[in-house]
Amino acid sequence: MRLAALALTIALAGCGQTTTLPAEDAGGAQDAVTDKMTDSATASADAMTDSAMASADATTDAPPTDSAATDSGFAQDAAADSTPPPADSGHMDSAVMDSGHMDSATIDAAPDTVEADTGDPWSGTPCSVSGVDGVCLDVAECDREREATPGFCPGPAHIQCCTPARDAPTLECDPDAAPLPDPLPTEATGVGGCAAGMLRVEGFCIDRYEAALVEVLDDGEERPWSPYVNPGEARVRAVSAAGVVPQGYIDGFQAERACVEAGKRLCRNDEWLRACQGAEGWTFPYGATRQPGVCNDARDRHPVVELFGTGEDWIWSELGNACINQLEDGLARTGEHAACVTAEGAYDMMGNLHEWTSDPSGIFRGGFYVDTERNGPGCLYRTTAHNRYHWDYSTGFRCCDDPEVP
Repeated sequence: MRLAALALTIALAGCGQTTTLPAEDAGGAQDAVTDKMTDSATASADAMTDSAMASADATTDAPPTDSAATDSGFAQDAAADSTPPPADSGHMDSAVMDSGHMDSATIDAAPDTVEADTGDPWSGTPCSVSGVDGVCLDVAECDREREATPGFCPGPAHIQCCTPARDAPTLECDPDAAPLPDPLPTEATGVGGCAAGMLRVEGFCIDRYEAALVEVLDDGEERPWSPYVNPGEARVRAVSAAGVVPQGYIDGFQAERACVEAGKRLCRNDEWLRACQGAEGWTFPYGATRQPGVCNDARDRHPVVELFGTGEDWIWSELGNACINQLEDGLARTGEHAACVTAEGAYDMMGNLHEWTSDPSGIFRGGFYVDTERNGPGCLYRTTAHNRYHWDYSTGFRCCDDPEVP
């Protein structure tokens, strides 16, 4: 009956006539209006609540503002470094190779990374690695069929050159082996009242070459030590000789003990800088201006990425792998880069291996065979991110001493 009355009302309204509905129908219509108003008010309130919640969520979800710590340097460095380089940020350090001591600092021998920002303008820029064309992408977007290589793209460190994946090298290398590439080294006669293998720089002596190690046995006899193996607690002696593979994989305390075993000591920061820069205070061992190719300091592909055939994060926990420094075009023999020499005759103070100094906070200098720019140019390259228990494939050393008194 309600339907019939409603149909009649609509029909009459269409003819321009007005009809009053029965009381019970009018009540139903009123209920509908009331319901609609109530629904509208509820929707409005819900919208306001959703808006407020969205605003709160936006505040909560907003990423924290990035902050950066500045390396203030060290007092004894301030006098020697006229323009201190910025502190290195490095990459993740697994602390596996820190002789049982947890090192929360970052690692210099791995590429630097920063937190990714979305919509980076450098993403999509063409790039090339060793003649292989690629495109600059966030490392998270470079899938497993491609590999990301740092150092070939502009912008932040998470933007890397993404190229088709290359097979891992066919290097036949057992990471658990301890190859001996050299017999017992023979050190040259010292110069200027200095011990064997050393030369004089003003009032102190310094090793002419980056140090290799020999193992000292209980009976005093010596035998070669593998330059690809951390010495642990072995009794080892530092030697400075031409044409040998220098010792990487060594921490600051082990380097110090090896120098003491040789009757020497680790170089102080000021001594190391003076020897590298020469009397003229050059930025590079050979002069005031960088000369590409003179020192072993710019390998075009990161050796860890090359060895494992990927740029995934897990590889940076493998920096003690003995095979890294056995790759071709990587670590060079001492004096192999004949023009990478100071005016007074010290070789490889820029590139090849980082070199520990005696600073108790943990400093190594000079860069290594991948980079001599990120933490300062040439002789001013300084890594301060680690304590002295840290070691990886890139850490080496040389010794200093006082000259003999006539």
